[in-house]
Amino acid sequence: MPTANNAASKGNSLVEILVSMGVLTEERAKKIKEAEVQYGSTQEEILTKQNLVKETDLVKAKASLYNIAYIDLSTAPSSPEAMSALPQEVAERFKVFPVSIDKASKTLNLAMADPLDLSALEFVESKTGLRVKPMAAEEGKIVEVTTQRYATSLSQEVTEALKEVEPESKTSVVDGAKTGFIREEKIAEIVNHILEFAVRSRSSDIHIEPQERSTRVRYRIDGILQEKLTIPKALNSALVSRIKILAGMKIDEKRLPQDGRFNFKVADQDTDLRVSSLPTTWGEKVVMRLLKKTGGVPDLPELGLRGKALKNLQEAILRPHGIILICGPTGSGKTTTLYSIISRINTPKVNIVTLEDPIEYKIAGVNQVQVNSAVGLTFASGLRSFLRQDPNVILVGEIRDQETADLAIQAALTGHLVFATLHTNDASGALPRLLDMGAQPYLLASSMTAIVAQRVVRKIHEDCKESYKPDPEILEGMKQVLGPLYPANHDGNLYRGKGDQEDGNSGYFGRLGIFEVIPVTDAISKLILERSPASTIYKKAKEEGMISLKQDGYSKVLEGSTTIEEVLRVAQE
Repeated sequence: MPTANNAASKGNSLVEILVSMGVLTEERAKKIKEAEVQYGSTQEEILTKQNLVKETDLVKAKASLYNIAYIDLSTAPSSPEAMSALPQEVAERFKVFPVSIDKASKTLNLAMADPLDLSALEFVESKTGLRVKPMAAEEGKIVEVTTQRYATSLSQEVTEALKEVEPESKTSVVDGAKTGFIREEKIAEIVNHILEFAVRSRSSDIHIEPQERSTRVRYRIDGILQEKLTIPKALNSALVSRIKILAGMKIDEKRLPQDGRFNFKVADQDTDLRVSSLPTTWGEKVVMRLLKKTGGVPDLPELGLRGKALKNLQEAILRPHGIILICGPTGSGKTTTLYSIISRINTPKVNIVTLEDPIEYKIAGVNQVQVNSAVGLTFASGLRSFLRQDPNVILVGEIRDQETADLAIQAALTGHLVFATLHTNDASGALPRLLDMGAQPYLLASSMTAIVAQRVVRKIHEDCKESYKPDPEILEGMKQVLGPLYPANHDGNLYRGKGDQEDGNSGYFGRLGIFEVIPVTDAISKLILERSPASTIYKKAKEEGMISLKQDGYSKVLEGSTTIEEVLRVAQE
């Protein structure tokens, strides 16, 4: 167990560490040392009383002084196994929180407000029968997570189920031959809790990942993966088998990747889950994509389209024929934008057919077809069949090859309105990509109507929103990017979320799109015929008034919808 004397013997002190961290000046440190001698107070007492450094910086410095690890409990996942080992009343009494258990060394990793509290260490060791490894954490965070995680949420529910799952013999390895130890209904209960939490927390994906000593459960919330739970490695096989049964997959096939799907209903929310399994070093990993059946498709302004970009796209949609491309990397919200457009033009007067892989939302009145390569139904073969179905509007999930590109162009030239997605980083790069695929420039120039590029950023949580003064160079950079779009009356404040229980201390809640829309004008058509590079097309589009992804993002930062960090995360060239 490290002590203050160990650190002192190395010649370090709390203020010296804070100076080396860059959060305290040399001059201030000198005054604190003088006050320590003069008044007999400790350096920590002086720092706390005068509020000279943030609590987090002070705890990190103490961790360094005592030679122990610091842990940020706001991002650390829950371990039901560790929480079941230490009762809530003990955690509250000593201001500690059980982080995880290492079964191999019989060690409990324990976050402590005071890592030098020997009486707390001895009591927890006698209570749990485990060796305690102290970790430094902020007292406020310990109190918060103790109340929050013991009382509610995923960890408490799984903790209760785990108490009945683990065999009396405390067998540390459960393989296929030994799964009789595990009560099936309890495994089903744990899976239900994992799924319910995903629906409640607005997750788009659940990752169940076996590690060397445990299995971690991560959720993609507002586009960012967050580790929320760790469960004993011994249960991984049983959990995966339960999910495979639900998804109609082969439970005895563990060497090959598999796919399946099933429905899950919680409260009044009906959710479709697409399941994918993958054999990894430590066992089978499962990813579940959640697709909500309930709740309507958002309209274009709700997605984040506004101003000139919205006007240009609306005009393109109203044309009876042509191709409208939606571009962006995987996970940038292209499918949602397509569904929003389709919902807008979906009336009994038009015949809409879609070819998707997979069908993510079912829309009443739209003829949706699922790609099935196993039986020969590809984007190209499906598109060829569509032309005999008397369609007005055709949606192609993705243009992947020359055949699909040629068929989409032919459909547009013969009087159909065609929507498709393409994996390019920006709108101007879509046209050279299609030319590279083998599309003829003269056909492309006459069939293309508009190109949209997009990304998704997290929205600031309105309930914990606060304004702040950014560094002057940040505002100067925004002014350079926005140019005449920068509002003359802006007060110089930006916004961020403080973080609360509802948004998981992230400060974000929900997502919003940022867009750039290029209408294919006569000037752009001429550049297509000349096989101009993306940079030339981009320059011409800017001259014609296109608002770029970064400009649209910065406009939404200034209006307080998102943060500059989010825009730079997704739209930095």
